[in-house]
Amino acid sequence: MKKLKIKNGQPYPLGASLNVDGSINFSMVNDTNAECGIILYRKGVEQRERILFDKSCRVGNIFCALIEGIDSTRYEYNFFVGDKVLVDTYAKRIVGNERWRRGELKRPFLRGSFYGSPFDWQGTAQLHIPYNESVMYCCNVRSFTKHGSSRVKHKGTFEGIIEKIPYLKELGINALELMPAYEFEECEWDNVESIAMTHTIEYQVGHIDARIENVEEPAQPRRLNCWGYKEAFYFAPKASFAAGEDASLEFKRMVRELHKNGIELIMQFYFPPNIKQSYILEILKHWLLEYRIDGFHLKGERVPMTLIATEPLFAHTKLMCEDFSLDEIYPASANLQCKNLAYYGDGFMYDMRRYLKGDGAMLGSFQHHMRNYDQRCGIINYMANYYGFTLADLVSYDHKHNEDNGEGNTDGTDYNCSWNCGVEGPSRKKAITQLRHKQMKNALSFLFMAQGTPLIFAGDEFGNSRYGNNNCYCQDNEVGWVDWRGLTKNTDIFEYVKELIAFRKSHPIVHLDDAMTMLDRFGCGYPDLSYHGEEAWKLKTDAGNRQIGIMYCGRGLDGGSADYIYIASNMHWNPHRFALPSIAGFEWTKAFETAENELVTDREKNTGYIDISPRSVSVLVGKKLPEPVKKKPAVKKQMPAAAKIRRGNKVADLETL
Repeated sequence: MKKLKIKNGQPYPLGASLNVDGSINFSMVNDTNAECGIILYRKGVEQRERILFDKSCRVGNIFCALIEGIDSTRYEYNFFVGDKVLVDTYAKRIVGNERWRRGELKRPFLRGSFYGSPFDWQGTAQLHIPYNESVMYCCNVRSFTKHGSSRVKHKGTFEGIIEKIPYLKELGINALELMPAYEFEECEWDNVESIAMTHTIEYQVGHIDARIENVEEPAQPRRLNCWGYKEAFYFAPKASFAAGEDASLEFKRMVRELHKNGIELIMQFYFPPNIKQSYILEILKHWLLEYRIDGFHLKGERVPMTLIATEPLFAHTKLMCEDFSLDEIYPASANLQCKNLAYYGDGFMYDMRRYLKGDGAMLGSFQHHMRNYDQRCGIINYMANYYGFTLADLVSYDHKHNEDNGEGNTDGTDYNCSWNCGVEGPSRKKAITQLRHKQMKNALSFLFMAQGTPLIFAGDEFGNSRYGNNNCYCQDNEVGWVDWRGLTKNTDIFEYVKELIAFRKSHPIVHLDDAMTMLDRFGCGYPDLSYHGEEAWKLKTDAGNRQIGIMYCGRGLDGGSADYIYIASNMHWNPHRFALPSIAGFEWTKAFETAENELVTDREKNTGYIDISPRSVSVLVGKKLPEPVKKKPAVKKQMPAAAKIRRGNKVADLETL
């Protein structure tokens, strides 16, 4: 290495920042009295050089230096404090974990890498799709396309997601949510202290470099963590999720292609309690500015949602979390210009699952979730997510089956609100498989006919199963991967989901951007929302009642024509007849249903009913009746003035008689 020039640097931004002139600004936090500095590694060799931070480089607890003469394409780096080597948690690229480490016996040697590659965004930008128009899809990058049946060239990668964009568009998806796709170590190691325990400097993650410090090598990894809900290197895309050598470039290309096709990208971030709140804010700013993503789903016990939500940079970026204080974020005097916050919780999932399997006293909860709306934030609804049972397992298992995880089946939730439809696990009985398919379609009907933002977990649209494992975080195999053969085996479910999404998009009343009033606000003669039972306009809500009719009344896509929708739901094990509400000038017709239900209408009397079979849903739409044909009035025939009349053999003029 040629002689370096070391000058006073800038304390911010933290980490290593590559400047236009080739110089590099290094900045790190050290709140101890130990010496600290930089370790430079020559790529491909063991050569390294230590650069000690001079005490004059200290500003508060931040040490910084501007160094000229480092070839950023040939060197990598780490920081050190005393005898500990630390990977820069602000590194924009992490080296050493490029290969997915399934079956690895040694912990990887990680380093930071300098990054500053230009990228052509080709005019793409954030899409800003409102929550009421969003249809979301959640997946893990690796498991989404890793299975051989995925039919993509670059399996388990960002490129694999690009290859699946036509599929997402066919389905009707316009927002893709990724489980953690930033750099994390997938191996869970024995005999190694956790990251948080090793080092607790504010912005740094401790990481002992065993090869340099001659620490005893750890034993083989205990298991894999395929999901990444752990402390991580949050500034860098995960290298092993890339098909090529540059994960950052590939991630940007994925975002660009999604945006070109009208699909937003939402990133999940999990932060353990020890992560500093100011650090979290810097991470999110980086991903928004560097990768132009559309939103964040934030998970963790101490996520500073008020701080994040009031940051001006995120004013038009989707921010999703399980809970936050709207009164703190939006004081009484606040002017809400963009609804970018959203509740992302399990309430819909668990209540709707209980109603689905026939629990009593659930109609009140069902009504609430079908109309749930908040003026200041969105509501994310889902029937299944990465944790708990998939949709197919929800109707196939009463109990979790996580034995292969190696934790004695004690991991994963015991609260699944599931029903196996009569047999635990796979079944060849036609009656059971038909019932399971019907139950999956029922669940999907609830999801897409409700007012919140619907979210599907990858594979649920064609009945993907995890064989009863409700916590397959460590299953890097066919249990944890999406099996795309389900598209052939369960075509009816896939087609039903496409139909539901298309129907939702074509009927604004199903996804309003304001609250239902139960008043005739559209001037159609009927309330925007009404509830019905076996008698029209009369709903019984006693604990034993499991059947309900919901009528939406609004305006069509053209904004002028009336739009009527009636949802008949019967989760009872007995059939029920619903008398349908009469709508002047319209008759009820079937849109779609989960079972063959009989609809009877009388045009003359403008009445009708529908017989709903056990555990089924029918959705009806109002069809405008043809205008009655007007009869022409009868015309009297008048005799001409000179008409003749015959009397016997004589003919005389009528006028002379």
